[in-house]
Amino acid sequence: MSKQSKLVFYGAISLDGYLARENHSLDWLFGTEGEEETGYQEFYDSVDTILMGRSTYDQIAILSPEKFPYEGKACYVFSRRMTGQDEHVTFINEDIAGFTQSLKEQEGKRIWVVGGGEVLKPLLRLVDEFIIQIAPTIIGKGIPLFVPGDQENKLTLVDVRRYKQFAELHYEAKR
Repeated sequence: MSKQSKLVFYGAISLDGYLARENHSLDWLFGTEGEEETGYQEFYDSVDTILMGRSTYDQIAILSPEKFPYEGKACYVFSRRMTGQDEHVTFINEDIAGFTQSLKEQEGKRIWVVGGGEVLKPLLRLVDEFIIQIAPTIIGKGIPLFVPGDQENKLTLVDVRRYKQFAELHYEAKR
């Protein structure tokens, strides 16, 4: 019996629910006590596929110009304009949910949704786990983790962890 991949959102947000400032800056996140001890490596090792939108991909290029941070993982970037692939990612122009469902049906580890907002919204029904680290900062406005919509998801709290000033909530989707 094959083991299907699980789709996971993993990321940090401000206390008021933002992934980044409106200009995509993460300055509010860096320097928070505990940021280096959040269990990231353990999570990263449990992933073999990464999904993101083009805006997130562009920000990664700005934040990590020397080295692509997800080398060795299958990386897919959803884009309306870019096609083909580059040395690190394959650009996907098809339906986000349909493409992701086909990935989930394959045998593998976890599939990580990097970023959020516009890419996460069409995937909400498919997400199996949410691992959300909450930083002790209120930024007032920015890019929300959850774009408003009519989607309702029931979740089960699996675990709560503390990494100094970060609180991590781990939920699984109720099916």
